[in-house]
Amino acid sequence: MAKTSAKPADSKSDATPEATIPAEAVTIEAATQPSTHEADKVEISIEKKLVALYSLQQIDSQIDRIRIVRGELPLEVEDLEDEIAGLETRVDNHIQEVQSVEKQLHDRQISIKDCQTLIKRYEEQQNNVRNNREYDALTKEIEFQSLEIQLAEKRIREFNAQLTTSREEIESAQKILSERRNDLDVKRNELSDIVTETELEEKALIHKSEEQQHFIEERLLTAYKRIRKNARNGLAVVGVERDACGGCFSAIPPQRQLDIRLHKKIIVCEYCGRILVDKELADTVII
Repeated sequence: MAKTSAKPADSKSDATPEATIPAEAVTIEAATQPSTHEADKVEISIEKKLVALYSLQQIDSQIDRIRIVRGELPLEVEDLEDEIAGLETRVDNHIQEVQSVEKQLHDRQISIKDCQTLIKRYEEQQNNVRNNREYDALTKEIEFQSLEIQLAEKRIREFNAQLTTSREEIESAQKILSERRNDLDVKRNELSDIVTETELEEKALIHKSEEQQHFIEERLLTAYKRIRKNARNGLAVVGVERDACGGCFSAIPPQRQLDIRLHKKIIVCEYCGRILVDKELADTVII
């Protein structure tokens, strides 16, 4: 019986397949792939590049934190200023309303006095009437003025209730307004202090970041800036934490973790495209 010759195994089929990664990640890995005769030399240079990249990331992250803290305070100050303006408008509207109601209240009080004067006059005229028709006419006028007085008294009660409510709202709004003005003063002073304290620190960190960029080749620096720009939290270089990417927290296979620890090439996350460094290397970076 003829023996079938064993077909040589395809080396590609035996290799562990890797998931599709972002195009920029392929560019980074291809640009830093070492040749055989320079393996040791490139290994050292790749490690230095990773240290430089991670150091740059730490510096840039400190700058981001300063800007975030300072960036929130102006918004808080602006919100307080808008709220204060709204409260001042509300108080002014209530004050104008009170003034208007007080005028109407005063008018109604004068109207009552006028009606009472007319009633007194009509009653005196009733004593000097010449016939029943004149008497009835005067009686109707007295009744009408009495109804006018009742209506005016009703309006006065409504105006007094409205005045009480408006004055309470003015008092409440003024109390809140006073508190908000105090809060605004505190926030403004805090913002001023932070700007004063962080301005020099930010300038120093920016200078430090620019100096650190000189240790990174242009293509790698361009890739770093592109990843950082696209990342929501500004992280382009992250450590491996609990067997997962420190940026998107996706699990990293053991073989890929081993490659990261060997520092033979720059490896990026298959899911978010961030550059990955192992914990040991990250711990060596002190900013």
